[in-house]
Amino acid sequence: MNETRSEIRLLGDPVLRKKAKPVKEVTPESRDILAQMSRIMYESMGIGLASPQVGINQAMIVVDIGTGLYKLINPKIVKKEGSQVQEEGCLSIPNVCLKVKRAKKVRISAQDEFAKPVAIEAQDLLACVFQHEIDHLKGKLIIDYASFFDRLKIRKKLGKLRKRIKDEGLSKSETKSCKLQL
Repeated sequence: MNETRSEIRLLGDPVLRKKAKPVKEVTPESRDILAQMSRIMYESMGIGLASPQVGINQAMIVVDIGTGLYKLINPKIVKKEGSQVQEEGCLSIPNVCLKVKRAKKVRISAQDEFAKPVAIEAQDLLACVFQHEIDHLKGKLIIDYASFFDRLKIRKKLGKLRKRIKDEGLSKSETKSCKLQL
């Protein structure tokens, strides 16, 4: 996986705003990317990670809310029901938590790491995480759900955090304040 870096891309990196390209063929390299994404997600104490967050412009996500790991290729939401509001964090926007309104239940259509079609019914937190990660594949971030003034505050906060990381050499794990980082 030569184009992947082991660090998570942060807000401001243009790759986070690009729409991920569909994976045309599932290959051993695809499986390697998913394995590395899983490792990065777990090391970062996250519960979801999308390929753009590690600099890969392909439609892949990994999710584990504690009930088992999902490695999905070309995931799409095919059905939504109800609504819920949950506080969300994002590994690409450290120390920021926002309340986001999403569907309470979703049905996901995707391929697994061996190109087999899968359909997943998810609700509550799992539904939230799938929607969050699929948003990343569309170039959408949680701050897109925030008001204009909240976005300005977030950018200012992140500027200070970047300076602290640079000046003090803080690791990303020392910068987290949200319970659930997606």
